[in-house]
Amino acid sequence: MKNEILCSTGALIGRPNGRDYRLLKELVPKIHSDGFEFMMYSTWYDRVQDIVEFLKENSINTPTFHCQKSIGESISKGAPEDIKDAFEKFEINAKMAHDIGAKKMVMHLWDGITSDAFFDNNIKAYPRLKEITDGYGVDLLIENVVCNQQSPMEHWCELYEKYPDIGFIFDTKMAAFHGQLELLYKEEYAWLWKEKHIRHYHVNDYGGGIKDWANLRTLPIGKGNIDFEEFFSFIKKIGYSGTYTIESTAFNSEGYVDTEMLNREIEYIKSKL
Repeated sequence: MKNEILCSTGALIGRPNGRDYRLLKELVPKIHSDGFEFMMYSTWYDRVQDIVEFLKENSINTPTFHCQKSIGESISKGAPEDIKDAFEKFEINAKMAHDIGAKKMVMHLWDGITSDAFFDNNIKAYPRLKEITDGYGVDLLIENVVCNQQSPMEHWCELYEKYPDIGFIFDTKMAAFHGQLELLYKEEYAWLWKEKHIRHYHVNDYGGGIKDWANLRTLPIGKGNIDFEEFFSFIKKIGYSGTYTIESTAFNSEGYVDTEMLNREIEYIKSKL
């Protein structure tokens, strides 16, 4: 498998530009990535088929799909109506991922203010989620999302112990937020890459300290304090070959998108791989 550098559509479209997915038609040709990670928003459920047709008509390559984030929070809450809504929406996301040609789906298994406060609900939900994505031929990958109770690596270990074939997506910013980026390099966690559990990476910078909530922003590479020289040296050493996504917010408060900033990130990653 060759290395592919993707750009998140969430870096290009958001509230300031009306979450208008049609903007991708003019923005996509300006981005020097190998494809895109499509980010699903909670406000798009009444436009799913329109979005699928738009992406196909414009030949937008989307190898990876990012599941709508708050589904994990609904699972955490655990009330019957929350669980029902979560699985209904998750199925829509999985089908959409299949329909746009994505092979991988990133999920925040826990999320939001509730976060990992009721992690038992999340861990119990995983088999059904996996069954749904398997049915659509999509690889479900659980992200090391920030926690307000424990830590992402603790939860990954719990999930691995219960579901030994589980797949993960490793986000550099999320790991750095918990002071866990360096755990990736330790022999104690070598099972993550030796057994190919990590099957996708989000490459984002972070400028705060450990659990520094005021600085939990997705920064472009080089604008924070992550040592990417060390990160990419390790990635090359272990022989990982696969997909990476950059997610740095590229739009300003007026909705203008800085495509040059994203392209600089892409060129940097290419130079390291």
